[in-house]
Amino acid sequence: MCLAIPGKVVKVEKGFATIDYSGEQRKASTELVDVDAGDYVIVQAQFIIQKIPEKEAIEAIKVWQDKK
Repeated sequence: MCLAIPGKVVKVEKGFATIDYSGEQRKASTELVDVDAGDYVIVQAQFIIQKIPEKEAIEAIKVWQDKK
């Protein structure tokens, strides 16, 4: 099973989004889902596959951080 951690989009440009995962930033393709800065997303294989509500994302991030 693979767990996906939500990340927050901080910048979108030229088909890619920069996503922040609690201070670590990575890029992912926006080819499958249109996103804007401030959106919370799930990424698989460097593609954004889903936007999720902020409240749900924050709860998931908190649970993940508590497990560290």
